[in-house]
Amino acid sequence: MEMNKKYDGLIFDLDGTMWNSTKPIVEAWNIILGKHPEIKREPIVEEDLTDCMGKTMYTIAAMLFPKEEEAVRNALMDELCLFENEYLEEVGGVLYPKLEETLKELSKEYPIYIVSNCQDGYIEAFLKAHKLAYLFKDTECWGRTFVTKGETNKILIKRNNLKNPVYIGDTQGDKQSAVDAGIDFIFASYGFGNVDEYNYKIEKFEDLTDIL
Repeated sequence: MEMNKKYDGLIFDLDGTMWNSTKPIVEAWNIILGKHPEIKREPIVEEDLTDCMGKTMYTIAAMLFPKEEEAVRNALMDELCLFENEYLEEVGGVLYPKLEETLKELSKEYPIYIVSNCQDGYIEAFLKAHKLAYLFKDTECWGRTFVTKGETNKILIKRNNLKNPVYIGDTQGDKQSAVDAGIDFIFASYGFGNVDEYNYKIEKFEDLTDIL
């Protein structure tokens, strides 16, 4: 593997980049919604979540529960996400092929990180369920910073004294977060979104070893 020495860190998105957790999230949320007959909507299906990937939890609440008052839907989303974290920690999600072995190879040359728009505890559920915490130097998320993904990137970059990291993600929002942080972007085209511009594109996760 020929390493791209210009980068001093790899920052990964989570959903649609390293795993697909849509199915277990749907299962978890419908368990909780079954306890709330006052919430008038059909059970959540995977297609509902696909449209929400990459967005923050209260934005998702507004999309999925538009008939509910903001305070009601946000409180419901708090409950959904708390249970979701516990559920994912137990059952995990679907890792993209060759994820761990590719990360292992990359970690020999680069420090690797996660920045996600998720709630607090979600990254930890991913790491615990799949026993991957040993690979990552640091993580950050919207659930701790409550700022845009670009600003969250900046927080992690500053905290780890990175000079020129690259962000790897699958949506236009991921690309914009890299632009906002002033760093390069690698588009994971197998994920949930479409992106108009990028520095590199990968068709599968293991392709990272060909460009880094």
